[in-house]
Amino acid sequence: MAKVIGIGGFFFRAGDPDRLGDWYAEHLDIPRPPASYDAPVWIQAVGPTIFAPFGDDAPNDHLGHSGWGLNLRVDDLDGMVGRLRSAGIDVEVDPQTYPNGRFASLQDPEGNFVQLWQVSESSTS
Repeated sequence: MAKVIGIGGFFFRAGDPDRLGDWYAEHLDIPRPPASYDAPVWIQAVGPTIFAPFGDDAPNDHLGHSGWGLNLRVDDLDGMVGRLRSAGIDVEVDPQTYPNGRFASLQDPEGNFVQLWQVSESSTS
């Protein structure tokens, strides 16, 4: 039976798409969209992906003012937090470790919510 096997893209409006694309490339290692069909694209590491619709009454813990939230898996949460803070980006680390891993949150230059997730070993087995 045919099935969806992953997310192929994430599309959203931005006030300054070029500036925001550059910010994600510089600080979160997500390259800009390719300029042609034969150019390389971002290939993600295999890992868990959460797809979670929220109701209108949901707290903004996972959603920014735009109504969406981006969760990115990282290999070293402390290292990534240090890197972002060194660049002057405010990052809030959740002090709790959860069964599925550790988290930190920040906002991109347009105020969109971004969560970083270091997946626990037990979540990948």
